[in-house]
Amino acid sequence: MQERSTCLGLIRSYYPSFTLTEKRIADFVLNNPKDVIYMSVTELAEKCKVGEGTVVRFARNMGFSGYQELKLTLSRDLVNPFENVLEDVSVKDSLEVIINKVTTKNLKAISDTTRLIDINTLKKAIRAIANARKVELYGVGASGFTALEAKYKFLRIGIICDALTDPHLQAMSAATLTSKDVAIGISHSGATKDTVDSLKVAKNAGAKTICITNFARSPITKVADIVLLTASPESPLASGAIRSIISQLHILDLLFTGVAMKLGEKAISYTEKTAQAVLDKLY
Repeated sequence: MQERSTCLGLIRSYYPSFTLTEKRIADFVLNNPKDVIYMSVTELAEKCKVGEGTVVRFARNMGFSGYQELKLTLSRDLVNPFENVLEDVSVKDSLEVIINKVTTKNLKAISDTTRLIDINTLKKAIRAIANARKVELYGVGASGFTALEAKYKFLRIGIICDALTDPHLQAMSAATLTSKDVAIGISHSGATKDTVDSLKVAKNAGAKTICITNFARSPITKVADIVLLTASPESPLASGAIRSIISQLHILDLLFTGVAMKLGEKAISYTEKTAQAVLDKLY
């Protein structure tokens, strides 16, 4: 990782040695650094009229492991790291102000996500899950917790499902799916390689694929039959922000409720059975 050098400084230093294509990327980053930290690799590639692989090579040529590390360093350059991590919360803020800021952002994440929902797309996802022989959910990091929560909710209404957060298990299990199954990939960035790769394996196996992501133009949307979007921008230093998870959980709750309604009495029956099964776990 480029710990001591600034991202913008590195770009200027390497600029004379860049190819014409790389200079196009460099010019865009130098002129729009605050926009770039919120852009997916696909979005930057489209803005610069280059391929995603070119953007990744551009980053690696300067010593970064890839585009995400470039964004991380760029994000660190632009603002106070403390405020970047806590997103708009200042060290001078009182606890009351912090409460209001965090609450407003969380509510906005739900409201903005709701406005992005396409009813027909949501209906397709609900129908696919309700009719599936088996549902698998893939996610790593913070998105892995969303996948596990989804498993918990869907099991309660009788949906045979599993949540896999280990990339190797994801890939192996995805390869065993059929056209009767559904695979759901959860990735805020839409560029989490393990999740994208696992969803691709599931798609190649014949399964119906769904993704939950914040970026309509990102690698994961290319391997998803159904795309469900969240609306919670976050900087690289704030990766895994609670409001991003809240947005994902909001989509999950809509799916769960829609599936439960579609299953009707079956969902009620399984809810009673699962509740009874864990009754002795409580005092």
